[in-house]
Amino acid sequence: MKRRLEPELMDGVEQALAYAEADFSESNTLFIELLKQMRPGDLHGARALDLGCGPADISIRFLRAYPKATCDALDGAQSMLDLAQTALDGLPGVAPRCRLIRDIIPSTQIPSVHYDLILSNSLLHHLHDPQVLWRGIREAARPGALVLVMDLMRPASAGWAEALVATYADGAPEILRTDFRNSLFAAFEPQEVVAQLAEAGLTALEVAVVSNRHLAVSGRLPGPASSGAEAPVLSGVEA
Repeated sequence: MKRRLEPELMDGVEQALAYAEADFSESNTLFIELLKQMRPGDLHGARALDLGCGPADISIRFLRAYPKATCDALDGAQSMLDLAQTALDGLPGVAPRCRLIRDIIPSTQIPSVHYDLILSNSLLHHLHDPQVLWRGIREAARPGALVLVMDLMRPASAGWAEALVATYADGAPEILRTDFRNSLFAAFEPQEVVAQLAEAGLTALEVAVVSNRHLAVSGRLPGPASSGAEAPVLSGVEA
């Protein structure tokens, strides 16, 4: 099935609200579990960057898991960041450690060669040019930084996409069902992501299929790791 592009930003208020009210706990929990599986060592003082943070659930989950870490959370949609700020307002132990940034990558608000950990969940399929993400990671990450990117995986057929919508968006508002369907069509296949990493010079990262609708890119960039330990990547399709 050929890739079909969708808008890069989810900037409508109704769209953002439907997304924020949806139950993504399964996939967001999977994201944090994948991070733990990488055995990242001591991230408690890490400086993290969450690209395409949306309502910041991944940032919040990360900061709860690592109470001394900080996170810069970037998204291009103000409606998403408004929801993120509302969530952070109720978390006094987390909010001071999370900086929300409204911008798209490449961003002058992100310091270069700065972050110990780069996170991104469900941004890749929105980008018309996937190299925007991989270049952004290379520019923002410190040598030895950890990277975890998770995204939807494009199904082999339109029928498979409809089956996934029926399974995982049953009873959801129509705007959310439509967004999910469009996102599945806009997502990449694992081997396409492998080729993207090769083009970007990020061959230290590997690609794995982690659910029936998700793939993940993980690993440690070349250079000294703060913990002095190698971070294993997730098993799956190799770059």
